[in-house]
Amino acid sequence: MSSLFRSLPSVDACLRWLEEDFAATPHSVLLESCRAVLDELREDIRSGRITDEAALSPERVRPRLQAVVEKKDRPRFCRVINGAGVVVHTNLGRSVLAREAREAVRIAASGYSNLEFDLETGERGSRISLVEELLCSLTGAEAALVVNNNAAAVLLMLDTMCKGGEVMLSRGQLVEIGGSFRIPDVMERSGATLREVGTTNRTHLADYERALSENTRAVLWVHPSNYRIIGFHSSVPANELADFAHAHGLPMLEDLGSGSLMDFSRWGLHDEPTVPEVLRQGTDVVTFSGDKVLGGPQAGIIVGKKEYVDRMKKNQLLRALRCDKLTLAALEATLRLYRDPETARRAIPTVRRMSMDPETLKVRAESLRDMLSGALEGRASCSLKEDFSRVGGGSFPEQGMPTTLVCVHPSVCSARQLKMRLLSTNPPLVGRLDGSSFELDPRTMDDDEFPDVARVLKDALDGIGS
Repeated sequence: MSSLFRSLPSVDACLRWLEEDFAATPHSVLLESCRAVLDELREDIRSGRITDEAALSPERVRPRLQAVVEKKDRPRFCRVINGAGVVVHTNLGRSVLAREAREAVRIAASGYSNLEFDLETGERGSRISLVEELLCSLTGAEAALVVNNNAAAVLLMLDTMCKGGEVMLSRGQLVEIGGSFRIPDVMERSGATLREVGTTNRTHLADYERALSENTRAVLWVHPSNYRIIGFHSSVPANELADFAHAHGLPMLEDLGSGSLMDFSRWGLHDEPTVPEVLRQGTDVVTFSGDKVLGGPQAGIIVGKKEYVDRMKKNQLLRALRCDKLTLAALEATLRLYRDPETARRAIPTVRRMSMDPETLKVRAESLRDMLSGALEGRASCSLKEDFSRVGGGSFPEQGMPTTLVCVHPSVCSARQLKMRLLSTNPPLVGRLDGSSFELDPRTMDDDEFPDVARVLKDALDGIGS
């Protein structure tokens, strides 16, 4: 063992090797990598994993050093290929921005802008004005406001309009969404008091009548974006609830969650009202996300009657919740595409992927299968399987979109081992696992990503047993 320790290369020798290979990498990163690898080698000697001096030769140690530096030097935030078939994948960044939105972000990030500068008067302007007119035009609202996400939008709405009073909400709408975001907890933070109405599965208008008091500030409707109650169930339709609220001088508020500007029923996706529909039903203020079905950047959008939205604009909480210039640039560019529905369907990746027809997906799956079969010959076989994609992001729960999967059956490892190896490729590839196959859905991949898919799969399989 003493001989093995003496055979370890010195820190200086390791540094010299790395300085030749990574001239642009900071010295501190190289030094940290050297020490980390040498510590690992010492532990390998102590534990008996290394018993031969050949394992400590420059030819064996240098590649190990290089791998560590490459990992440290690689940005933690990276591109991932989404082969899982979930269009609005919460863990993978939700919606992919349209080309026009990406260009708008580039311009906003590359120089100064008119973020809060009125180009007509030469005076200070409002960042909200950059998108308010578009939002009003597209939704039919009188006024609009944008904050950093929908949770912030709900918080601002309740803090402004209901603080110190009660908000009526059906027990069937006391939801929790991702990240333990719970409507009752947000309501408590806003200073409003929750007044539960009805039961979990059945709520009637009479329940609202009984819950009404002098402390009632609003009626709240939370759209069940990410769940459904089926069976013995009933609730008061939103338009009737709005009539009830207005008859008692109360505002009708709605947290729509994953709000949409487009009706997707023609593509087999139902039961998700659009923002204009909700406003036409009599709702006074609606909040929804910008980065889900809308297909834009992360944002919380508030639209509705001017008297209520103007009050929110004056709330001091708004400054803590406002969006930055990059978000507003991307959102404006996305909204501009919605001025023509067909343009939005073609140009916005989320909308395009949700509206893909099964035949097109089958043809694309066949193309990917053929490409993979050639690249992975001898290490995996490939087949096709009919299945379903998901919208994701808490939208259209329990509604699948027909698709054709490409199933990779590795012969040199298990499908699970392949899945884990693909998490460390460049770029990482995420897919589904079903028994002995690793599956890829072409719906959430572009055609120009197919060569990368073939390359990383080949790299992952070539690295096994070599």
